[in-house]
Amino acid sequence: MAELIIHTAKIKDNIKKLSAFFEEHNVYWSLITKVFSGDKEFLRELLTNDVIENIQSVGDSRLTSLKNLKAINPEMRTIYIKPPAKMYVEEVIAYADISLNSSFETIEALNEEAKKQDKIHHIIIMIDLGELREGINRSDIISFYEKVFEMSNISVLGIGSNLGCMYGIEPTFEKLDILANYKEHIAEKFNRSVYMISGGSSITLPILRDGEIPEQINHFRIGEAAFFGTTPAEASRFLNLNTDTFEFSANIIELEQKKLVPDGDISDASIGNIADIDEEDSSKSTYKAIMDFGLLDVNHEDLLVTEQSKGIKFVGMTSDMIVVDLGENLDENGNQRFKVGDKLMFQPNYMAVARLLNSKFIDRKFE
Repeated sequence: MAELIIHTAKIKDNIKKLSAFFEEHNVYWSLITKVFSGDKEFLRELLTNDVIENIQSVGDSRLTSLKNLKAINPEMRTIYIKPPAKMYVEEVIAYADISLNSSFETIEALNEEAKKQDKIHHIIIMIDLGELREGINRSDIISFYEKVFEMSNISVLGIGSNLGCMYGIEPTFEKLDILANYKEHIAEKFNRSVYMISGGSSITLPILRDGEIPEQINHFRIGEAAFFGTTPAEASRFLNLNTDTFEFSANIIELEQKKLVPDGDISDASIGNIADIDEEDSSKSTYKAIMDFGLLDVNHEDLLVTEQSKGIKFVGMTSDMIVVDLGENLDENGNQRFKVGDKLMFQPNYMAVARLLNSKFIDRKFE
């Protein structure tokens, strides 16, 4: 069976390095684990006390995942990172210490449920800065806060915004300075402090590193950089973080020399992809290998070919198998390069890891 290899020690090292980086810049941060879909085995391996001791909270966008976080460590502070559905307020109060919110009706329901559970629930109110995802309109901020501040079991921890995820709106100094100004305006209007401004994610890390961020921005929500060592802003390694944190190993289950061009009338495939066809190649053949994973497990576009599998080409995919072209299947010395039973290694990106961990047909191995 194909296997996802998880280099836990390298991920832990990334988290500790990020904790030191944020401490140096006087910033709180939350580790966002949604890529792992609440996988208890992984979370238990990763979230040891020495790893999470300098993290403000651990977050996810799925309530089942937060439930699993609390199951492995009831004392862990958790944050629900998308506006809750009103019908699930009971679970939100039970499993999330903090939640991001943009709906007054939902916050009202959270307040009532917090009373029932005898808890004070902390919220970060999200403000739309142009990404057109979650967040209240800026013109509504004062009236919104005025009503929320009156709630007995809701504590407004701060304000926040989400940039770069849906339309790719860049988190510039000017955009984030709007948040800082709103914090001051709220404090002046209501004589109340909101100490946390949550305006950062992995995409914002470079401008924090370069000192190009308002000093009031003091909370980041980080997933990609911790687990993959990269920031989408630069599409490259961030600082000295580890980027070789995951590997995907798949088995060759058939290897035969076959023609480049399919034989017969070609129509749309029932599932998967069709390779580019050049009729001039109709007489040519190459070695093709069938691998033991398919589109239900992961999309080949999310897999990077490694040095070990260098030179192979993805030529077809179905629900449960993928075909790769090995060319002449010879190494630099003219010897057979791969045979049935060999493994091909790939480096999965964020989306690939998320899908592979959700597949019940993929094994996982912790190293």
